[in-house]
Amino acid sequence: MCRIVLLVSALFCFDALAAEVQVAVAANFAAPMKQIATQFEQISGHKANLSVGATGKFYAQIKNGAPFDILLSADQATPTLLVQEQSALAGSQFTYAIGKLALWSANPTLVDGRGAVLKQGSFAHLAIASPKQAPYGAAAMEVLTALNLNTSIAPKLVQGENIGQTYSFISTGNAELGFVALSQIWENNTLKSGSYWLVPDNLYSPIRQDAVLLKHGKDNPAAAALLAFLKTDKARAIMQSFGYQF
Repeated sequence: MCRIVLLVSALFCFDALAAEVQVAVAANFAAPMKQIATQFEQISGHKANLSVGATGKFYAQIKNGAPFDILLSADQATPTLLVQEQSALAGSQFTYAIGKLALWSANPTLVDGRGAVLKQGSFAHLAIASPKQAPYGAAAMEVLTALNLNTSIAPKLVQGENIGQTYSFISTGNAELGFVALSQIWENNTLKSGSYWLVPDNLYSPIRQDAVLLKHGKDNPAAAALLAFLKTDKARAIMQSFGYQF
């Protein structure tokens, strides 16, 4: 028991040493990260301030001096580049989750369990995140290409700046269906609403989402504690409930 107490004490500072950590969070990871942040704050005494957005935009902001301590990216490439450019600490990067892609509609009867609706084409708009800025958008284009639908569906595509905006297009009915992160429609291992197709893994490259400690956070104990907490069973249980893998 004493060893466990010592281990927890080493990982997390308590109220007397409480600090704040500024976290840039990829839009697809917003919901689970809010729950993780709550547990982290209760256990450590530190406070996690979350900013949610597109990974590509966060990269630009970090390079322009934005005071983030941690980046929870939607890809591996961005943290790797930040490390190479010495804007993040070498050795701090790790994959915190592997995201899953889903075709989703707010209409509970539109999307079938095999995604056949895509080939039927009985819709006016299909929403995807920007393939250039959002890894989930790039994955969506991989799926359409693998199904030989990228040319025929191209006129129907509506692009969101990030996966959060893409979800909004679909949830408001501006697009009948679209590709989203499973985590946006899945909670407590259950579909929240609408209809969906869980896209098979073989149709797109794995969406490995990496965390990295940024230069601004190198001396922040709350940043180190949060990165450690993301590797714990408590944090991973939350991620799994939203459909993430490891």
